[in-house]
Amino acid sequence: MELVALPAFADNYIWMIHEGQEALVVDPGQAAPVIDALDRRGLQLTGILVTHHHADHVGGLEALLPRLGGPVFGPAGEALPVHFEPLRQGDRAIWRGHQFEVIDVPGHTAGHIAYWSTDVGDAPVLFCGDTLFSAGCGRLFEGTPAQMSASLGRLAALPGTTRVCCAHEYTLSNLRFAAAVEPGNADIAAHRARCEAWRAEGRPTLPSTLDQESRINPFLRCDQPAVVAAARAQGAAGDDPVSVLAALRQWKNEFR
Repeated sequence: MELVALPAFADNYIWMIHEGQEALVVDPGQAAPVIDALDRRGLQLTGILVTHHHADHVGGLEALLPRLGGPVFGPAGEALPVHFEPLRQGDRAIWRGHQFEVIDVPGHTAGHIAYWSTDVGDAPVLFCGDTLFSAGCGRLFEGTPAQMSASLGRLAALPGTTRVCCAHEYTLSNLRFAAAVEPGNADIAAHRARCEAWRAEGRPTLPSTLDQESRINPFLRCDQPAVVAAARAQGAAGDDPVSVLAALRQWKNEFR
């Protein structure tokens, strides 16, 4: 089973998994990169996973329907532009015998879901849309800091070997922010150097792993003294993780 990141728009990734004949894609905001990948590899599209309703994640769905020989799975709490099988926490999406556990992760949008599976390669895989990024998290367009904190906690509780397949190449900008939050964190500095080298070679910085994120992602480190102190300096209302996350997210919104 091969896991492939298909670039789309300026900085999106459409994730594809395939076994040489059939393919599943995640959050196809554009149809063209998917169609090109299918044709180049001689694959049949037999499944689609959708994490949330934003246009850069669903914009290619209608154009892909003529190529699709299987279901579209999506969040039960959100509207999509095509017919889909609605899923929520505890449900499973099953594609060609491979199971994807559904996790409710509201915050970026109200009904955002993620998919986690142990059936794709040697390590678990997490398709988390715009909830968790490498060294960051999504903006709170429809949810609250408390919801995002709880959502990130659910994801952080998964095995550390889990590959984090988020939907945007935001890693370097996120790492610049992470370094501002924790300037003494050597793991952030080392990973930033690696990612800069990868991008210079035209390679993606993803997937990350949850182990890696636990060391470099300030939004997963809201209980760490250095992160709490940085958030308090930015006006956090308290030392609790929700207050820290709220302050970090507001800071990140304005960070340049």
